Amino acid sequence: MKTLWKALCAAAMVGMTMLPAHAEEKTITMGTLSWEDLTPITGITKKVLEDAGYTVKVTEFSEWGIAYAALSKGDIQVLASQTDYVAQDYWDKNKSRLEKISPVSHGLFQGLAVPKYVPINSIDELNANAEKFGGKIVGIEPGSGLMRDTTNVVKAYDLKLPLVEGSTAAMTAALKSAVDRKEWIVATVWTPSWMAQKYDVKFLTDPKGVYPPPQGYYWIGHKGFSADNPHAREVMASVYIPIDDITNMNSAVKDGKTMDQAVKDWTDSHADLIKRWENIKKS
Repeated sequence: MKTLWKALCAAAMVGMTMLPAHAEEKTITMGTLSWEDLTPITGITKKVLEDAGYTVKVTEFSEWGIAYAALSKGDIQVLASQTDYVAQDYWDKNKSRLEKISPVSHGLFQGLAVPKYVPINSIDELNANAEKFGGKIVGIEPGSGLMRDTTNVVKAYDLKLPLVEGSTAAMTAALKSAVDRKEWIVATVWTPSWMAQKYDVKFLTDPKGVYPPPQGYYWIGHKGFSADNPHAREVMASVYIPIDDITNMNSAVKDGKTMDQAVKDWTDSHADLIKRWENIKKS
């Protein structure tokens, strides 16, 4: 009887070792912010995951602090973010509970820009032309990373043009008005943004290197996501969207399309690439 019992236990142990270690969940909870760079990244990655067999639930947040808090607590599993610049403080504060999954785009850049017809090319040329610019730099919302860095630029270059706080909408309207009249204007601008393409502006060089270099976008996750979801992680890691394509999608939205349609147009025109992303083999 003891021999039979030992044999049965051994057989049971062998059977248990043959069971899969962990069944991967088929629902992914994804966070995003309603910004013109993050919305296309989120929409395209969502489609690729859905076509690979996952259900994707997206939660939209109003600002980074809330999004990172939700990710750190596990209320969402993944979030696209610029961990080295725009959201660096939030990443540094929470990174012990987070992980980087994969890069998904690169080229975020913020700085001072002028229309291409303005014959200057460097920040250190602004003072000599201050009156032509109406004696001011047209800014956006106070508290943004771009405004913080531009404040440092004004100090570093001892600029005679004060930085004027406002809103993105007001800055865009001022830029359009100036371009329509072929007037001089210097404003805080970033890529990817439809306005940088629509109004044919150029970034002024920054000899002192106050503005950061172009930055990357990453999919980040709640710690343990990649280990628990190896196939989803591989699918997400296959997705990469050029920054110029993000700009083009936002230009299409500005011209009247919905973001969902712009994303669909992009995925339709990259069908072969999307298929390769979707067909990542399961581990």
